[in-house]
Amino acid sequence: MEPQILTLDMLKVFGLLSAAILVFVFDWLRVDIVGILIMILLPLLGVLSAEEATAGLSSNAVVSIIAVMIIGAGLNRTGVMDVLAKKIIKIAGKSETRIMVVISATVSFISSFMQNIGAAALFLPAVSKISQQLRVPISRVLMPMGFSAIIGGCLTLVGSSPLIMLNDLMGSWWQNNLQLLKGMEFIPLGLFSVTPVGLALLAGALFYFAVLGRFILPSSQVQQGRQTLSSKRVRQIYESKLDHAALRVPADFKPQSLKDLRMGPRFNVTVVAIAKASDQEETDLSPTRDSIVGPGDLVAVISSEENIRRLEQELNWKLEDIEDKFTRKLISADHGIVQGIVPPGSSLVNHTMEELDFRDRYRVNVLAVYRGDEVIYERINELQLKAGDAVLLLGPWEKLRKIRKNLELVFTEELKGEETVPEKAVPALCCLAVALILAMVFHVKLSIALFTGAIGMVLFKVLSIDDAYLSVDWMTIFLLGGLIPLGTAFEKTGAASYMAMKIVGAAGEFSTVSLLLIVGILTSFFSLVASNVGATVLMVPLSMNLALQAGINPILAGLTVGIAASNTFILPTHQVNALIMRPGGYKTKDYVKAGTGMTILYLAIMITVICLLY
Repeated sequence: MEPQILTLDMLKVFGLLSAAILVFVFDWLRVDIVGILIMILLPLLGVLSAEEATAGLSSNAVVSIIAVMIIGAGLNRTGVMDVLAKKIIKIAGKSETRIMVVISATVSFISSFMQNIGAAALFLPAVSKISQQLRVPISRVLMPMGFSAIIGGCLTLVGSSPLIMLNDLMGSWWQNNLQLLKGMEFIPLGLFSVTPVGLALLAGALFYFAVLGRFILPSSQVQQGRQTLSSKRVRQIYESKLDHAALRVPADFKPQSLKDLRMGPRFNVTVVAIAKASDQEETDLSPTRDSIVGPGDLVAVISSEENIRRLEQELNWKLEDIEDKFTRKLISADHGIVQGIVPPGSSLVNHTMEELDFRDRYRVNVLAVYRGDEVIYERINELQLKAGDAVLLLGPWEKLRKIRKNLELVFTEELKGEETVPEKAVPALCCLAVALILAMVFHVKLSIALFTGAIGMVLFKVLSIDDAYLSVDWMTIFLLGGLIPLGTAFEKTGAASYMAMKIVGAAGEFSTVSLLLIVGILTSFFSLVASNVGATVLMVPLSMNLALQAGINPILAGLTVGIAASNTFILPTHQVNALIMRPGGYKTKDYVKAGTGMTILYLAIMITVICLLY
């Protein structure tokens, strides 16, 4: 029996715990700094040895999380996730409910083997495209998708940080309580041990939003910007000078090439896209001089409003809404508008874009040239470039990276969009399969199995070793590195046992349902206001002590903590909720409105399934 006397070491641990919670709640320091401070303070206060305080960084849980991040980055780099996203969009149809269900279920599945924040971020562009194309309010899709991404972490034991570290935490507690357990052997949870609970939670969430979504979700459509310039200064320079429009070609128009039409020299406009009337899905986003304009086509141009109006009148083409056809393609995750500077001594100096055959070689649109205080957008193909000229370019990120590599042009901002290596898709999938087979079939320790897949991504050149390092969220790693030893101190000093016995003494007898309910509520609360990792580290030993005192299987209590740590819907404090807040146009009250019911439903389903199946 653990002592019930409050010791000085217990007070130190409770003090550190209280301080950590306050810092998390009021966001006084970044979470990784908190983790590092805990690592430092525990040995300085004499609660743990230096080795024990830093052991979290080399734990099975931390190593596994690092490996999962690298594997997820490798799958993203190959374009595997993009292909999957496009397939889902194709089968989703036009029904708002069907779109929500298909996207949410898919994101949840992806989230089961990679970071939920990565799965949600991957589908953001796809959801934006669907919203614009079908006029479905993005706010009706993003929140269900985000909640499902969080729940997806409960589909497998590697889907979320709390579940990845659960076996380690329960095993450590088991070793420290062998005498009380009377020789009972600890059997770690398997990769799919949590899957029944996760599937039930996902089904409940999808049903919840399918039935009540129209009542609990806002219906505002977030307006998309007309330009994708990320630099505020760049927008200020060009937006006042340039306009864009789409013009419908008359049905009696004789097909001609852009070279023959001479729209640049005649009207001083830049043609940035052509949507063919013969094929609604065929849109040329980087037309060349040989591109054909035919009857019924929709032509997107950029120039001054005056020039566009003159083109409309002289050619008798009809202005139409550009947003319907082009915005969802030109303004997307694949395309961008950036500014490049011609440096002194560049081979571009004293050459024109026409001489360089720029548009045909790189399939990128030159929108304007900024020289001195003047924005030049007329006859820019014939303009000799000078050192210091700023060139405004519109095109696919892939082509813009090619320009950066081949031409002496300095971009003023980072090129977005990852460079994909689709030829490495098969090796990447094989690395993932090997990692899962080692863990599931050969029962290799999870950290070793996952790191086998992660290092495979590097050896097969899916990722460079530098990219692998960059793909790791070191903030999360150091947070874990600090909170794991805090959990160790919580157990080693007897603080967990002391608190458990106090709660038991105050609450009296526990039934299985009442115990799991209390554990679930406490874990959900700590996950909401602090972090799910911190809640898991602190609640696993506490809940297992409670279960042991009440004569209930401690594994059930630990499992409840691991799953309840994902019950974070009421506030936008979870990373996924924070990610979708601005794109969805959500306010805190929207999370409270939709998240309250989801939180209650989550607890009810979780406890029911655990009691029935485990």
